[in-house]
Amino acid sequence: MLFSPYTIGGLTLKNRIVMSPMCMYASDDSGEVKDWHYVHYASRAVGQVGFIVLEATAVTPEGRISARDLGIWQDGQLDGLRRVVESVHGFGAHIGIQLAHAGRKAVLDTPALAPSAIPFSESSKTPEEASLADIQAAVQAFADAAGRAKQAGFDVIELHAAHGYLINEFLSPHSNHRQDAYGGDAERRFRFLRETVEAVQARWNGPLFVRISANEYVEGGLTPEDYIYIALQLKALGVHLIDVSSGGNAPVAPDVYPGYQVPFAEKLRHEAGIPVGTVGLITSAQQAEEILQNGRADLIFLGRALLRDPYWARTAARELQAEIAPPPSYSRGW
Repeated sequence: MLFSPYTIGGLTLKNRIVMSPMCMYASDDSGEVKDWHYVHYASRAVGQVGFIVLEATAVTPEGRISARDLGIWQDGQLDGLRRVVESVHGFGAHIGIQLAHAGRKAVLDTPALAPSAIPFSESSKTPEEASLADIQAAVQAFADAAGRAKQAGFDVIELHAAHGYLINEFLSPHSNHRQDAYGGDAERRFRFLRETVEAVQARWNGPLFVRISANEYVEGGLTPEDYIYIALQLKALGVHLIDVSSGGNAPVAPDVYPGYQVPFAEKLRHEAGIPVGTVGLITSAQQAEEILQNGRADLIFLGRALLRDPYWARTAARELQAEIAPPPSYSRGW
């Protein structure tokens, strides 16, 4: 199954291997694509990854995780992004972009924005509580970024609602102590994500994914049970797939082991009936194949494994005795 095609939202991926979004911190204050990005992403397409998700790309300059993040907040950033898309397409893979706002975890000199004025950790600066105008501006920034992503030719948009960044902060009672229309019960805490999804859909008609942190590993934080409601809401909105990660909204390190996040994806797939991707210490082809064969996830997102080996797909094909076509220029060595 790892090398079987998969169709979602009218897009057919050639296999189930996905390069998970991973920040490269290789840009500069311009937020523009650099030579590193061209080589980094194209090499994984050459290596036969079926679908690549570009790293967290900031929808506003103040919403960057760091001063070296990629950005999509202005038209001048489109030429570089378009070139990455064209390169990946040219090597036979599809590509998505993860739209992100770091919220209170933005490590910049500018004030950080959050649903509530609660710092991430004791050593973090205290963010400013978002006004209604701030919220509307953030939603609009995601929508504008979606319009630019369409212009650049991306196949998929993924909204970054995980790892303690702005959307995750609104979802979680650990970080959202508001008592207005954007805080309180689960429905009101979901409102920011709902409005963001709807605003993006007004500018984007392709597959839409959402990355979540299905377990926050902290008292008062979200659990996999809480995410059943969120997953059902996303399904009703027309989101095509949930990319299931965990952690990041509190300075807590989870216990990790091979496939430690797979049960979260499996739970949402079966209880909410929505396609899911799974990620987290998935390193071998047999492990990935077991997840797919047993209906625990629909796509396999690989992170560090693809940093170590851009040609992981070739190794996996040999392990599973599957046939995949090499790039013509590599056929003699394949």
